[in-house]
This record gives sequence, structure tokens and C-alpha cells, in this order.
Amino acid sequence: MSLIDVFLTALASMRSNILRTLLTMLGIIIGIAAVITGTAAGEGAKQGVTDRIAGLGSNLMFVRPYSPDANTAAIPGLGPSLFFEDSQKVVDAELACIDAIAAQATIGAPEDFIKARAIYRGTNFDTLLVGTEPTYQQVRNFYVADGRFITYDDVDKKAPVVVLGSSVAEELFGSKDPIGENIIVFAGVANFGIRPSFTVIGVMESRGNVDEDNQVFTPLPSLQARAPANFRNSRGYSNIGQINIAVAEQCDEDAVRVDVAAILRRARELPEGEEDDFKIYSQSEVLSTATAVEESFQILIASIALIALLVGGIGIMNIMLVSVTERTREIGIRKAVGARRSDIMLQFLLEALVVTFIGGVLGVLVAYGATEIATKFEIGGADTKYAITPQWVMLGLAVSAITGIIAGVYPAWRASRLDPIEALRHE
Repeated sequence: MSLIDVFLTALASMRSNILRTLLTMLGIIIGIAAVITGTAAGEGAKQGVTDRIAGLGSNLMFVRPYSPDANTAAIPGLGPSLFFEDSQKVVDAELACIDAIAAQATIGAPEDFIKARAIYRGTNFDTLLVGTEPTYQQVRNFYVADGRFITYDDVDKKAPVVVLGSSVAEELFGSKDPIGENIIVFAGVANFGIRPSFTVIGVMESRGNVDEDNQVFTPLPSLQARAPANFRNSRGYSNIGQINIAVAEQCDEDAVRVDVAAILRRARELPEGEEDDFKIYSQSEVLSTATAVEESFQILIASIALIALLVGGIGIMNIMLVSVTERTREIGIRKAVGARRSDIMLQFLLEALVVTFIGGVLGVLVAYGATEIATKFEIGGADTKYAITPQWVMLGLAVSAITGIIAGVYPAWRASRLDPIEALRHE
């Protein structure tokens, strides 16, 4: 028999038991779909994190308070804190490799105990309230699209003004021009908080992601003057959550890190040999860490899905063994009319291979459909992305084919070893 004849015979056998064939494929379909959907979610998350971190600006460093107790470190005023005066010490040092510095304090981050909400004429929108300086635009490469940003005059006067992120402006005002309107910014816990009125002076450009666009900016002293008391230090210092530093092009980040750390240690009067109560992160480090986490997530998802494929392969082997038993007389007839062992073995091996390969193709289609549905209905959140990559599709199809070969070898070998006389006697 030619290879084409063997293939057509295998297809005819599959069609004669179409329901069993589809059920046999099910394990492969689920496994392949899980592999591709899971890795698509991981790849999309990795791309999203990469875009988000790249959108922060270029050559950035972040200084944050450090404490072994992550819970207290996340709340300004509890545990180690950074101070606005620390930021000023770095500014005053006038390091040649630093282009700009912007201190910031925030209310409303996911890890914060205190939440923030912007309110306009009964419309409420949860947001991130950021107190910062005029240099923030330059440091973070994030500029206003309409109106203006915070000025040093606003800082000096502790002016009750805000610049809205694009999604905040859209939620509160829709198509209406928000410039000059007054909003209430609620900052507090449950029903307790301060509700000052702020004048909108600008709207930021859209970055296309929730984290960047869902922010409200106000002068740092304005936030500290109106926010809860833990932004004011008993020593008269002003607590902040982060110092953003833009490093000049062609400068060595490690050298800048050493210089900034030395300045902060002197400013904070840390004794020789005592551990820093702050951490300095570079943008590249944050990106590397985030990428490594997403890659680990992808490997985990792929591993779980491969287990599903293994179970599917065992199911195929079981069905093929049942098929050999059911078709014993057919095998005997084929051998009696001249079919060789290799023909019988190839027939059953091709059946297993075709079942798994078709199951793999259907699994790819299911994965595409699942990601489209997840994107359309924003399953996992509006900013969740799915990126199906060709290499994972090809790997999935290859794995399904290999599964078919492995699952079909023993049943095919067993079928080829049947004695034709005993096979013909089988009822």
C-alpha cells in the first residue's frame, strides 16, 4: 500500500467512529488551547509591562523608602520615610549626570491604606492623587495636552489646583472642557477624609494605559497641606513616597547610584556601617524584574497545559488500544490479502497522528477565539492584553504531533504483531 492509501484508510476509519474521534481529540484541543491562551496572556502582560515602564521616561532612577516590613513601608509616616528635604539635597548637589529630579507623594495606590476619589457634580471616580513638582513632566516624559502643568508659583502658594489624567477627565467631564472647573478630591478612609475643592488647570496626554491615565496631579505642598496628617513629620519634614531622577544620556547608572546614595546617607545622618533605609532602583532593573516575573508565569502556565496534553496523549493511547481490539478481524483480513506489518503499523500510527494534529489545529482556533472573547469583554481588566505569537502556535502544533506519535507507537506495534490466523478467528 502506498502512503496515500494508508492515509485514506486511516481517515475512513476515523469517520466511521466520528464521535469517539472527537472525544479523543478533546484532551489535545484543551491542552493546546490552554498552552496558547496562557502564553498569550503572559506575553501580553510582558509587552504591557514593557510598554508601561518604557512610557515612564528614559534613563530613570527611583528612590523609595525601604523597610523589611513591607506593610509599614507602603504607608507614609509609618516605618522609614523619604523627605522632600532629601530630594532637595540631591538637587543642591548639582550632579552633572542628573538632568532633572522630581519628588512625589501619592494617595490611592493599590497597596495604600488611604484611597483617593475625584468627584464632579455627583460623578465619582477612584484615582491616584499625585503631589509633585513642575519638573515631573521632564523627568517622566509625560506632558499636558490641554491647559498647563503645575508651576513653581503654584508650589510656593500651595495652590488648590489639579491636572487631570486623560481617563479621569473623560470619566468626570466627558466631552466637556474641564479647564477652569472645580472638582472635589476625596482622600481618606471609609467615610472619613478631607474634601478640598481644586481647580482644574490642565489635562495630560493619553498614555493608553490605566495606570498612567488614571492620575490627578497637584503641587506637592498642596497635597501635604490638605492630605491626612501622616504626610507631615513631627520634625517638621515633609514625607514623600518617591524621588524620580532622570539620568543624563551616556552616564553610568551605577556611578550615579553611588553618588545619590552617599548624598542621602549624609542627609539622613546614617551611621557608618548601618544599612540604608532607602532603595534606589533603575528603570532597567524594574523592567528586567518585571520581565522575569512574566516569563516565569508563562513557564508555569505552559507546564500546567503540558500536563493536560500528557493526559490527552494517554487518552489517545487508550482509545487506540481499544480500536486495535475492536478491529482485530479487520487487521487479520488485511494481512491475509498481503498487507505487511509495516502497513498495519503505519496505518494506526497515522490515525493517532491525524487525530492529534487536527486536535492541535482546533486547539489553536479555540485559543484565538478565547483571546478575542476575553479582549472584547475585558476579561481580566480593560488593560489586559493577549499576544498570540507564532512560535507558541508552532510549538503547540509540534507538541500535538509528537504526542500523537508517542501515543500511537505501542498500539500500532501491537496491531502489527497480531497473528493473521488468530485475528481472522476473532469475533
